[in-house]
Amino acid sequence: MSEETRSETYAELASVGPYGVRPGHALITMVEPHPGHEYAYNRWYEDDHYYAGAMAMPWMYAGRRWVATRELQDLRGPEKSAVARPVTAGCYLSTYWITEGRYDDHMKWTVGINKRLNRDARVHQERTHVFTAFQDHETTVYRDGAAGPRDFHALDHPYAGLILQVIDSEGPGERAELLERLRTRDLPRRLTGSPAAMVTIFRPTPLPGDRMTYVKQVEGVDTRLTLLWFLERDPRECWTDHFTDLETLGAGTGRVELVAPFIPTVPGTDRYVDELR
Repeated sequence: MSEETRSETYAELASVGPYGVRPGHALITMVEPHPGHEYAYNRWYEDDHYYAGAMAMPWMYAGRRWVATRELQDLRGPEKSAVARPVTAGCYLSTYWITEGRYDDHMKWTVGINKRLNRDARVHQERTHVFTAFQDHETTVYRDGAAGPRDFHALDHPYAGLILQVIDSEGPGERAELLERLRTRDLPRRLTGSPAAMVTIFRPTPLPGDRMTYVKQVEGVDTRLTLLWFLERDPRECWTDHFTDLETLGAGTGRVELVAPFIPTVPGTDRYVDELR
């Protein structure tokens, strides 16, 4: 394909299809660098992969990295988690928003670029994907109603922390019931007076068959909900007063499989790398 033809293709693609700002989809990926490779992993991800493997892709319009120091890992639960084994696994979390209605377009690009990056030896192998899934947005619950940042601002707003929560249900019907309960009752009640400004809720989607072999297929496609709590305070400062009972959220209609607090990384630095173990 000639340079001119490629340029015309870009112009054509930009002129059609959805182009709103709503985060219709997300990539949520929690990763554990192998012992002894923490610094190398952090530099590779920040200096190359965050951009070449994510932000440079079409329709992925916002991203942010988070880290769990050992102190934060020790706050996690439940002890026997279906997501993280052991529950402390996965000290780095990356979150990305994808334009609503552009998931299929984005996936075609991401599979292609990751094959290329792998072929060009630009993929760090000394890591384990603990929880990696593309997800569809279900709803966002706000503490302050129409005031404050919206969910499409969430990865750019300087939030001081984030809690990743994963809840499983028995089946699709029970998940729908759980979602409605969380949206209308449990989350509004818990957010009142809380340092959490919003909770976004997603449901996982299956990865394509031609995904990278080091990323396992997504579990819980019909039964799981993923919640992201965006905090205005460092979770270490407010955990005891507000979040120690999150493992009971949705009790009766769902089973909490992970509650994991994080703080934002400081891009371009190795801050917190020496606090992971």
